[in-house]
Amino acid sequence: MKLCFSLIFFSKIFVAANGPQGILYPQQSESRELFSLDGVWTFAISPKFDQDIGFKNQWYRKELKKVSKYVIPMPVPSSYNDITQNATIRDYVGWVWYERTFFVPARWRGEQRVFLRFGSANYETVVWINGVKVTNHSGGYLPFVAEVTKQLSYGSENKVTVALNNTLTPLTIPQGRIVFPNNTDRYPPGYFIQEYNFDFTNYAGIHRPVYLYTTPRSYIDDVTVTTETSEDNYFGTIRYSILCQGCSKDAMLYTDLLDEDGANVASNFGPKNKISFKRPKLWWPNLMHERPGYLYTLKIHLKDGDVEDFYRLKIGVRSLSWNSSGIFINHQKVYFQGFGKHEDFLIKGRGVDYSLIVKDFNLINWLGANSFRTSHYPYAEEIMDFADKNGIMVIDEIPGVGLDHFGADLLKNHLEAMKELIHRDKNRPSVVMWSIGNEPQSQKPEAAPYYSQVVNFTKLLDPTRPVTLVLSRGYFEDKAAPFLDVICFNRYYSWYSDTGHLELIQQQLLNEARNWHNKFRKPVMMTEYGAGSIAGFHSDPPVVWTEDYQTALMKEYFKGFDILRKEGFFIGEMIWNFADFGTPQGKRIKSTKKAKNISFGSHYIQRN
Repeated sequence: MKLCFSLIFFSKIFVAANGPQGILYPQQSESRELFSLDGVWTFAISPKFDQDIGFKNQWYRKELKKVSKYVIPMPVPSSYNDITQNATIRDYVGWVWYERTFFVPARWRGEQRVFLRFGSANYETVVWINGVKVTNHSGGYLPFVAEVTKQLSYGSENKVTVALNNTLTPLTIPQGRIVFPNNTDRYPPGYFIQEYNFDFTNYAGIHRPVYLYTTPRSYIDDVTVTTETSEDNYFGTIRYSILCQGCSKDAMLYTDLLDEDGANVASNFGPKNKISFKRPKLWWPNLMHERPGYLYTLKIHLKDGDVEDFYRLKIGVRSLSWNSSGIFINHQKVYFQGFGKHEDFLIKGRGVDYSLIVKDFNLINWLGANSFRTSHYPYAEEIMDFADKNGIMVIDEIPGVGLDHFGADLLKNHLEAMKELIHRDKNRPSVVMWSIGNEPQSQKPEAAPYYSQVVNFTKLLDPTRPVTLVLSRGYFEDKAAPFLDVICFNRYYSWYSDTGHLELIQQQLLNEARNWHNKFRKPVMMTEYGAGSIAGFHSDPPVVWTEDYQTALMKEYFKGFDILRKEGFFIGEMIWNFADFGTPQGKRIKSTKKAKNISFGSHYIQRN
């Protein structure tokens, strides 16, 4: 068995030399204040055929209502696509502008540092405070932060302006392309179409919370935790490394490990150390223990002269290892039973919504699941928090979906996305595997050196978790599989192939899963399977698009999974999809329905 630490060990230095390095989630503490900028912002789109007008005319130095004729209110967080009755806004591709004002307390002046943090914005983002550019970011699903201490006006009103562009190109992650039809009889001059390499809506907007937060002059910038357990799980060890910003050489760091009741379990000190203790309460996945998802709190106290800072990090104590036939948590083999998901829902698009997060996890637990994949992009930190708390294992995926060409410029962006994801989620016990993408054209010869580099880079950043790539090509032609720790493949027997022939599912499933394992000698799991249906549509005997056909199809898959699980190398099954999600028009029947109603098939899953 290949034994490894359960959580990534990332930083080995104490004092950061070149500005903020961490992306810790903002929180209030004895030393920090937190101010949400969520709410209703002012919003405007650029003219379709004059995309750069906002930059040329410096909209960020003025009020949007004074420079644009079409200014509307826009909620943050949300996608802008489904908020209005305007199809132009729904389908808009290009630069849009957000703006809001806020007050900063006078007491923040001098003794505090102030940061502005976005949970995510899709895709290219530029941010100004009071007309001064403070940061820019590429990528639609991960957080970014800027120190704005010097740009703020204390004790008075301030303005934040955001320019955001959702255009996707052959070099973005995910990929897309802008097509200019060469037919002036059918299309006006300059008309273009945004095409994508994926089958879900490219929602755009400020999707996740926006915070202003303070820290002392010297502060805790980043924390990295790894955990391990003895073979009998009697001893637990937590190794930590803490990065400090602005600290003197005499600064001291103290750590306390608190249980869920707030009792102190153990303590230590220093920027890099470990805490070992007996009889740890382990983080277990759902279905493997009567108390899944147990979390401790690592309380960190920085003291630098008369300056103090406090930060609390939720952690789970577990071990994680893998070999050619399985993945093991706390030295027990795990079997994944879960879903591929999407984040979007009616009206809000991909905006964070706690009511939906709670509902989703109620459904996940009701269905008896223990896992999901963040198909096909990193999910909100608020969702990941619930996975940690509920003992739900996560295959954490970056938006490398449907890649159809592979080059140095794309690779650079791919690696940057992977680095940002690992930096954000490195401490999460729920994250048990990294996925570097979904259904690429991995039969191409150039896919081999490309994915070899992505895998090696990922393992360099985090040698503690297995790495996968979700595959759709055949085992006989795939060029990426040799570099992976786990083989994940998607197949829709009797749906996209041999439609209606339920009798073929078991044979095709068994043969293909065995072939993947026999060729590459690695654990195998199915990350997508299923069939679409229309709620309330029934037929006996079942026919496609009925709920009866969907249920009959799952029955055949389940029979095959039961056989494969007994053979030892098959480690999991994930239904596609957890709930309805939006797709581009023309892609799917009822493509804009994004419901979470309980289907006939869901009741079958829940019972079985």
